[in-house]
Amino acid sequence: MDEKAAQLLATGVLARVPELADQLVQVIAEQNPGYRLLGVVSDDDLRKSCHDNMSSVLRLIGRDAGAEEYFAAARCTGRRRAEQRMPLDDVLRSFRLGGRLLWQALVDQARADGSVDAEGLLEIASWLWEVIDSTSAHVAAAYHAAEQQLVRIDEQRRATLWEGLLRGRGKDLAFAHEAARIIGVPVDGPYAAVVADVEDVGAPAVLTRLLCEHGVDSAWQLRAHMLVGLLSLDSPELGIVLKVLRDALNAPAGVSLVVPGLADADVAYRQATLARRSIQPGRVEVAALADRLPEALVLSSPELAEELIRLRLGPLLKIPVGERRILLDTLETWVATAGSVSRTAELVHCHRNTVINRLSRIEAITGNDLSDVPHLELSLALRASRLLPPGPLA
Repeated sequence: MDEKAAQLLATGVLARVPELADQLVQVIAEQNPGYRLLGVVSDDDLRKSCHDNMSSVLRLIGRDAGAEEYFAAARCTGRRRAEQRMPLDDVLRSFRLGGRLLWQALVDQARADGSVDAEGLLEIASWLWEVIDSTSAHVAAAYHAAEQQLVRIDEQRRATLWEGLLRGRGKDLAFAHEAARIIGVPVDGPYAAVVADVEDVGAPAVLTRLLCEHGVDSAWQLRAHMLVGLLSLDSPELGIVLKVLRDALNAPAGVSLVVPGLADADVAYRQATLARRSIQPGRVEVAALADRLPEALVLSSPELAEELIRLRLGPLLKIPVGERRILLDTLETWVATAGSVSRTAELVHCHRNTVINRLSRIEAITGNDLSDVPHLELSLALRASRLLPPGPLA
């Protein structure tokens, strides 16, 4: 059968495309239930797609199947169904159903005008399914391209919502509800935040699963050199969360106090960041802010902390490192034992007279009478000296 005869037969069927499109909509409703169940494609949208694609397929029969202008409808369908989140398998199944309907229409047309014999019909069938395959390939390619674009848009939207929450926009109820819907967490209920020095893209899925096993819903976002998590808790208790994180993480991390809801995500994030910063350089641990409140106070006001260091420890930080370390360890133990020389001697493994001599040496270097300096100030100064970057006095 020559191409001209095939084209004439297809042209005869073209006149029936409006009727065939209506039939195909009905066939899809009966044999491809995904469209009905999801309800994302309207009847008018589906009918137009059926009409345009059936017309394109008929025009391609007997022609060069590589003619790109004939695939515009297929590409449009692929893009649109991806945007509607219609599964690609369902879309391609509809194309196969349309192919069967067109084949029957071509057979009926051939019988009606008597222009094509059995051998010719076989050739028509070969052309038809070749065109259907090519059209389906264009649908799939356009679908995947649109899907990738949608993924990028979704990721950008998700990242924008995360940034908004961490900057305090969760106090806007509409924003909080939108963020909760996209990120997948509730608006209300106790929350805690986590920040960790983690860049592994697989970490969020692992942490989500481990926490879920203990009844804790969580959402995670990888930011620049950091993993941020929001944990929806059943109760204000953090014990289970801390155990899971300490077992799972091999990197420094901070955990906030518990806040009432998503509206305070920014507060929890700042607290978790403070908790993370309370970890001394080189150490790997999960720090809970509830256990690091003095360090958090120091880190929250570095200018005052530096002044406290200068007043209470300044000259001590300029002596050689060997002696400095011994004196600072002794002073820290003495403060921790509420000024007990005997207990300090036990803990630093030396004679009590040695402790007395070291304390006298500290007083001589700093110019401070330790009996007149509140232990709280000394404790904060010692913590600050470990946490803050070395200043000009160190």
